[in-house]
Amino acid sequence: MDSNSKKVYKGGRKPKINPCKNRFVFYLDDADSQKLNGMFLHSEMQEMSRFLRSVIFNKPIKVIKIDKATQDYYMRLTNLYSQFQTVGVNYNQTVKAINANFSEKRAAILLRQLEKATFEFVAINQKVLEMTKEYRAKYLDF
Repeated sequence: MDSNSKKVYKGGRKPKINPCKNRFVFYLDDADSQKLNGMFLHSEMQEMSRFLRSVIFNKPIKVIKIDKATQDYYMRLTNLYSQFQTVGVNYNQTVKAINANFSEKRAAILLRQLEKATFEFVAINQKVLEMTKEYRAKYLDF
């Protein structure tokens, strides 16, 4: 048998294609050390070595902050718009039912009341849009 054709299983972890073998050491005074640690914490990276490589080689450091208040606001706004859509469907069904089941005079009275409620609904919607624009300008920097 040919000894080259046999595959020998060594066990353990597969070797990396390009392992990091070189090590560099440098010393910092207390002020520089605090500054570096502050930058590392601000970057929210998990490993200091990756952070240092990105700083040394001028790679961009991406910081993604998840603001719980913004996320909650977005979820509530999405829920509110789905409710607006539901109200629109119910509005159409109500108008059809009024026209089908009531006389013209009574239907006109009911439709006027519905129209007043619709104007209030539109005013509330405009306030929500204004508040959203203010929130974006103040907190999201758009």
